[in-house]
Amino acid sequence: MSHTWDPQRYLTYADERGRPFVELLARVRAESPRTVVDLGCGPGNLTALLARRWSGARIAGLDSSAEMVEAATREVDGVRFDRRDLREWLEAGGEPVDVLVSNATLQWVPGHLDLLPALLARVAPGGWLALQVPGNFGEPSHTLRTELAAQAPYAEHTRGAAVPASHDPATYLDALARLGVEVDAWETTYLHVLTGEDPVFTWVSATGARPTLQSLPDDLRPGFEDELRRRLREAYPPGPAGVVLPFRRVFVVAHKPGAVA
Repeated sequence: MSHTWDPQRYLTYADERGRPFVELLARVRAESPRTVVDLGCGPGNLTALLARRWSGARIAGLDSSAEMVEAATREVDGVRFDRRDLREWLEAGGEPVDVLVSNATLQWVPGHLDLLPALLARVAPGGWLALQVPGNFGEPSHTLRTELAAQAPYAEHTRGAAVPASHDPATYLDALARLGVEVDAWETTYLHVLTGEDPVFTWVSATGARPTLQSLPDDLRPGFEDELRRRLREAYPPGPAGVVLPFRRVFVVAHKPGAVA
């Protein structure tokens, strides 16, 4: 079941969403890469950080969403953006790249663990593969949506909607280490302090819940959204600092042996 993305809604909490990318990038020790690819670049605001760090490199941002690529192309200079599905890019082959980044993208690719050899094959000797995925799918921000979507009258429409999934850091470390690369894997749980009306709903409706919401017909969507808002308010009540959204992230950086990039 297809869905579309809204760049502006996604950027509502741009600072909070961008922090894991910055911390992932800090562990990539490439000094002067010639080519850098951002797989799943979204609206390009984080790809721009790659261009600033490695100003001498050829930077490319790829995303399967036409809306995201259009926003990125409009807002970011000096980077080539293309609409390409991750699997299509891998199958097309081409010149290996020095730094390959995939930030908050692989969770949308079913069976992505099996793609790690192909991703690593697209990295040049001495190059780097850096990925980050959410690891919070057991939290109420996801489970409440799943429970509600399984109920009537929603289930017949939400069945087949894309649902994100990922693995623990040790699983990625083991899979990549078996491929003969040096691996650094870790996890961090961020405590995002959110403000505004129903901020957790605003957060999830731009990402994890969006395919489910778009799968619903117009006459059912408002009722679903209202009930999901109510359940999320109960699960994430406001405190002295605001509404706190714990968000676990999984990070992996792999360095391929060979000439240093």
